Amino acid sequence: MISSFFGKTKPINYIVLAIFLFLFYFTNVFFQMGEQRINEAIPLEILLFTGLLLSVFIINLIVRSEKATEANSYAMVFFVFLIVAFSDELVLQNVIFANFFLLLAFSRLLSIKSIKNVKHKIFDASLLIAISSLFYDWAIAFMLLVFFVIGVYDRKTFKNWLVPFLGMTTIFVLTFTVLKLKGSLNFFEDHYQFSLGLFTTKSFFQVLNIKTLIYLILTIIVSILVFVRLRNVSGGKLLLLRIVFLIFVLSTGIILFTPADASPVLITFFPASVFFTNYFEGIKRRKLQEVVLIGFMVLACSLFVIHLN
Repeated sequence: MISSFFGKTKPINYIVLAIFLFLFYFTNVFFQMGEQRINEAIPLEILLFTGLLLSVFIINLIVRSEKATEANSYAMVFFVFLIVAFSDELVLQNVIFANFFLLLAFSRLLSIKSIKNVKHKIFDASLLIAISSLFYDWAIAFMLLVFFVIGVYDRKTFKNWLVPFLGMTTIFVLTFTVLKLKGSLNFFEDHYQFSLGLFTTKSFFQVLNIKTLIYLILTIIVSILVFVRLRNVSGGKLLLLRIVFLIFVLSTGIILFTPADASPVLITFFPASVFFTNYFEGIKRRKLQEVVLIGFMVLACSLFVIHLN
């Protein structure tokens, strides 16, 4: 029933997922608020929820327009379930905003495969990644993805290699101007700290908790299974999935550079959702699909309840 319902892309799917996410997000807010006054917290929480909700819709836009999955709503479903399962990560408010701008950047980068308006798309993606780094310093590492995509789709045009620097410079010059007017130029020094995680901690589990480690391993296994199953499909989708997997690799690398209590796991949810969806679509038995989806939902809700307790 659930798999059939989300097996299509209808407006009701968006409404159901929006309500589901709203209930879980603000339940989490209510239990985590403590003594903070509601009228002080709610405006920011509404803004954060809006960022998450728009992220869900952006993911659906990406997978539909770039045909990263079949025509269904499963990518949105898995993304929302991952948010519920890792609700303890929602305290990292800046990561939510950084993830939103990164998704917009990924949308522009993945659309380069059409080889239309390449320079504009590269500029937009670079600009958006620079903006995301203003919220989370290590997000700037995704500039490597920009150069990789250029090398894959349009490496012979020399100007393409210069555009990312123009995009970054535009944002940093504008930011510098605003900070200069406010007298807050120390922002750059205070913000871009670039922690080194694994290299500065004595224990591996100070960087990754058990839940995150199991999730990352599971995503890698599912990704490998997807690549094995799709090895004979047309090169277009396979190349797209390789770029999505690189997003996951870069995101995982960023996680390893941050302590467990500040780990930006949220930025891995987009590539993970794409691979979970592709694997899920490969399950031909409808009843088994139903069991898998219900099992995923129960697990996510259980982790949410454990977090509240």
